[in-house]
Amino acid sequence: MSSHGTPIPMTSRPCGPLTGEARVPGDKSISHRSLILGALSVGETEITGLLEGQDVLDTARAMRAFGAKVTDHGGGTWTVNGVGTGGFAEPDQVIDCGNSGTGVRLIMGAMATTGITATFTGDASLNGRPMARVTDPLALFGTQSHGRSGGRLPMTIVGAADPVPVEYTVPVPSAQVKSAVLLAGLNAPGKTVVTEAEATRDHTERMLAGFGAEITTEETETGRVITLTGQPELKPQKIAVPRDPSSAAFPVCAALIVPGSDVLVPGIGLNPTRAGLFTTLREMGADLTYENERTEGGEPVADLRARFSPDLKGIEVPEARAASMIDEYPILSVVASFAAGDTVMRGVKELRVKESDRIDAMATGLRANGITVEDGPDWWVVTGAGHGNVPGGATCASHLDHRIAMSFLILGMATQTPVSVDDGGPIATSFPVFEPLMAELGAQLVRDNS
Repeated sequence: MSSHGTPIPMTSRPCGPLTGEARVPGDKSISHRSLILGALSVGETEITGLLEGQDVLDTARAMRAFGAKVTDHGGGTWTVNGVGTGGFAEPDQVIDCGNSGTGVRLIMGAMATTGITATFTGDASLNGRPMARVTDPLALFGTQSHGRSGGRLPMTIVGAADPVPVEYTVPVPSAQVKSAVLLAGLNAPGKTVVTEAEATRDHTERMLAGFGAEITTEETETGRVITLTGQPELKPQKIAVPRDPSSAAFPVCAALIVPGSDVLVPGIGLNPTRAGLFTTLREMGADLTYENERTEGGEPVADLRARFSPDLKGIEVPEARAASMIDEYPILSVVASFAAGDTVMRGVKELRVKESDRIDAMATGLRANGITVEDGPDWWVVTGAGHGNVPGGATCASHLDHRIAMSFLILGMATQTPVSVDDGGPIATSFPVFEPLMAELGAQLVRDNS
C-alpha cells in the first residue's frame, strides 16, 4: 500500500511527442539540509524554492518538534528561526520521518551530540531499512541508540551530553552517513574529521561553509578528507533551492525515448557530485544539452534540453560514477531498455538497501515488460531492445518506492502497450507535481481507481 494511505494504481499509455517546459520541484537534498541547518542557526533563514514533497515536510515538522520555528509562507517560501548549535529541545512526541532515509539519518546526526533523547519511526519502507550505518559512527561521539533487531526503526537516540570529536572513515560511499557525522560534529569540541574513499554529493560541506562553519576539504591519496571545527555559531542564510536533478531525470529520460519529443527543464542543479546520469546519457548518444550555464548560491546550475534520441547505445557505466547517480539507476535502466546492446552497471550494492531493493524491483518489472536483465549482488545488466521494440503490458510493483513507480510510468510512455504500477502514491514523497507536469508535456497517465 502507499506510504501515506490507500494504494493508487496507475497506468501509463504510449503517447505522442512530449514538448514544453518542465519546471520540476526544488532539490530534495538541499531542501532537507536547508531546514536542518536553518534550525541549527541563530536567527531567521529564508528559503525559496523548497521542495514541498512529503519527505521534506516531515523534516520541517521534525525541526518544529526540536524547538525551531518553521513557517510556510506559500509558494515554496519558508522561514526557519533557529535555536543555535546544540540548542535542540527534547521533543514531546515520536519523530515520524515517513519515507525519508535522508531526513531521519541527517536529523539523527544533528541531535546526536545534544544531551536530549528522541525516538524515530517511519513508514513500513523506512522501518525496514538499516540505520546501523549511521548509529555506529554516532556512537563514537558518545551517542547511544536502541532500536529493533538489525538496527531498524523505531529507534531511540540518546544524545551525548559530553561529546568528543571523531575521526571516521566512511566504509561505503554514502552522503547520508558523511552528513550525519558532520552534523553531529557541529556540537562536539575540537575537530571532527571524515574521510571518504569515493567522493559523494557535497551539499552538506558547501552549505555548512555558507552558514559560517569552519570546514575544509582536502584530496589525499586515501580519499577526500573533510575537517570540521566544532561548536560554531551558524549564521542564518537566504537560500534559493535549485531544481532537483533527480526529479529532472524523469522528464529528461522520457523525452529521450518518446519519438518527436523536445523538453526544456530550466534551472537544474548540476553539482558534479550529482550529475553522473546526464554524463552517462550523453555517452549513450542522448541529445541532451546544457543551456544558460550559471552559478546560483554556490551551486552550478543550467537549463537542460532533452530531445528524442533514436540511436541510443548501451555502455558500461564507470563504477566510480555510481555515487554521483545512485538514485538515477532505476530510470537509467528504463532508457537502457530502448538502447542497442548492453548497459552494464557495477558497484551499485547501495541500491539494494534504498526505499526498496531497487535492483530487484527494476529487474523484475523490466523482465515482465519484455526486457532481458541479469543481476548480481552489486551489479546488473540491461540488454536493450532498441527504439520501438519494448513490448510493455505488465503491472509492476512499486514497493513503496517513489523512484520505482515513476520509472515504470516513464517506461510505459514508449512501450508498445501500456505499463501499470500497483501504487503510485509514494511519488508524492519527492515529486508531488509529477502527474500534472508530465500530463502538460503530453504524457497519458491514468489513475486506475478514479
